[in-house]
Amino acid sequence: MSSFILRRVLLSIPLILGVTIICFTLININKSDPAEVTLRVNNITVTKEAIEETRKDLGLDKPLINQYFSWINNLIKGDFGISYESKKPVFDEIIHAFPITLYLSLFSLFLIIFFGFIIGILCALFENSLFDRILRGAIFTTTAIPSFWLALLLIYAFAYYYNIFPSNGFEGFDSLVLPSVTLAVTYISTFVRIIRNSIIETKNSLFMTYAKARGVKKSMLVKHQVRNAITPFIVALNMSIPKLLAGTVIIENIFALPGLGRVCVHAIFVRDYPIIQSYVLFMAILFIVFNLIADIWVIKRDPRLREFN
Repeated sequence: MSSFILRRVLLSIPLILGVTIICFTLININKSDPAEVTLRVNNITVTKEAIEETRKDLGLDKPLINQYFSWINNLIKGDFGISYESKKPVFDEIIHAFPITLYLSLFSLFLIIFFGFIIGILCALFENSLFDRILRGAIFTTTAIPSFWLALLLIYAFAYYYNIFPSNGFEGFDSLVLPSVTLAVTYISTFVRIIRNSIIETKNSLFMTYAKARGVKKSMLVKHQVRNAITPFIVALNMSIPKLLAGTVIIENIFALPGLGRVCVHAIFVRDYPIIQSYVLFMAILFIVFNLIADIWVIKRDPRLREFN
């Protein structure tokens, strides 16, 4: 088990290095000059001398390979650079905005787990019944609605018409209800399908048929069916957490939440490259880390895979 974890961690290092190369390359093949962008963002007159001086301050006068290794060296030290617009450390900008994104993602995750698990179990227990078809149809229909349209419908209904929740900004945790519902609806159907199919597959397996023949209680059978459905559910959940964080970009901008997604979009508009680079790298590392956690969970839960590894 420990050798598998070590092997997966070592394999993750080239992936992270590859992401850093892609981030660095995409920024540097951009036609916009970061020095000129910095001057314009800070309302400084753009002259040839000012551009050259700014390029020197930013270290852009050095060869690209030197710039890359300097950036990597700073990343290892925890230095993500300085924002072109605010002149503050990028790390501070991310840490300041991240809690809102984290709260939004956790609240959405709770809704996904609760409704995905409950509805998935109910659909499996009443397989192919009218109840199963209506419930799945309703879930899949809501999932097909684009996030921005669903967000606008929720804002109109619960913020303007009934005036229950705030429509924008962050005034407290009640400000996260509508954004969380909007974000969660997109993923609930996926987890309903995973739970339902896993339980049905287990229910139709040979060992379940044998257990029924032996007269095992139905409640005990259902318990084992649900337990077998947990592993694929957890794996999908681990893989969905980074997607949830990335999906907050649209939601935060619709609801004007001061989270990481809104910071990233603003950085794209003003071409604040250090923030854009750090955001992309942060999301990529999250995907790699949660993928690793999912693999470890599967190995730990399945003795056959553990023996194979």
